[in-house]
Amino acid sequence: MRSLIRGAQEASPKSGARRDLRVDFFRGIALFCIFIDHVPGNWLGLLTLRNIALCDATEAFVLLAGYAAGLAYGATLDRRGFTFTAASLLRRVGTLYVAHIFLLVVFTAQVGFSAAALDTTAYLDELHLDVFAEQPYQALLQALLLRFQPAFLDILPLYIVLLLLLIPASPLLRHPAVLLGLSGAGYLVVRLLDLNLPGWTGGGWFFNPLAWQLLFFAGCALGYVPRAAGRRGTPPAVPFHPLLAAAAGLVLVVGAAAMLIAYADADSFAGLPENVALVLADVDKTGLHPFRLVSILALAYLLGHLVPFDAGWVRSRVAAPFVLMGQHGLPVFCTGIFLSFLGRLALEQAEGWLMQLAVNLAGLAVLVGVGAIAAWYRLREQAPVQRPAADALPDVAPSSTTPVQ
Repeated sequence: MRSLIRGAQEASPKSGARRDLRVDFFRGIALFCIFIDHVPGNWLGLLTLRNIALCDATEAFVLLAGYAAGLAYGATLDRRGFTFTAASLLRRVGTLYVAHIFLLVVFTAQVGFSAAALDTTAYLDELHLDVFAEQPYQALLQALLLRFQPAFLDILPLYIVLLLLLIPASPLLRHPAVLLGLSGAGYLVVRLLDLNLPGWTGGGWFFNPLAWQLLFFAGCALGYVPRAAGRRGTPPAVPFHPLLAAAAGLVLVVGAAAMLIAYADADSFAGLPENVALVLADVDKTGLHPFRLVSILALAYLLGHLVPFDAGWVRSRVAAPFVLMGQHGLPVFCTGIFLSFLGRLALEQAEGWLMQLAVNLAGLAVLVGVGAIAAWYRLREQAPVQRPAADALPDVAPSSTTPVQ
């Protein structure tokens, strides 16, 4: 497994920069947490980020996706220019779109078959797939247009739009202050005017790309590495300062306290001042509430300084499965969505600790296996073709159709 990771590093684009395995590790953790959170009744979900902070794995995934995009497409921009970078981004968008449609078809068939086998409509109603029974052709068309997104299938459309926004914004990677200024201004306008992309079934997108772009572009700004003397170093980190670290820690402690109090007593906010209670009760995910934004940035700041770029444990056998998952996020994510519904079905049959253990261990094993297969295939695809030497070819006996030298 570690050899696959080393091979992936050697096979990465030659930008002169070493791959940041911290990003792969934490992205792998985020992908596993997304799988856990999508399995109702999963006890392990009590320990994921969404229950101990005012943010969750989705924020982590988007921030790390922006970081990786800034690192990769920023290098492409400097080496090959804007046109090639835009083409590369469009190619990636096409890959994500095909993956989303394939996942939509498989997930819909999986849920629909289960609902028919168990003679229930609860799954279809809960996952917003009931419209396929009522208006199948219209639902399919709207799904192709990304205006209809069933539950659990709204992260890839968000990612698609974010990469499309990066195309015109990519030249601003060289000017991070301008990029973040424009992105922040757009975020404020979207929040104040309640703007969103339209959805087919009413309302807007569950993950509003017009708001989430700020978190994505923050990651891009952190990941971009300017060329210096023809080479690239490590991405510049936000400088460490004790007061900034204390403020970040305070943000996380307050968020954790709020989540624990709400979990212990859902009516505990009733005794707070009305304005305070309304703010805490309305930390929306759709528009990326400022509390959620600040929380994930605070967590990233602390982890970025607690885990240095060359941390040895990130290259250890324990971290290797998550690094491998993070390096191949698309197939791992799609597989996790499929597995999460299977995990739900299993826990509905028996929710004891043995089944809980089986669901989570089996899910992790399959996701790591998908990452390993993807890594192996990528290495085989990028390996140089071994052509036989001329003197190693077998002699061919002359014939009436073989010219004699």
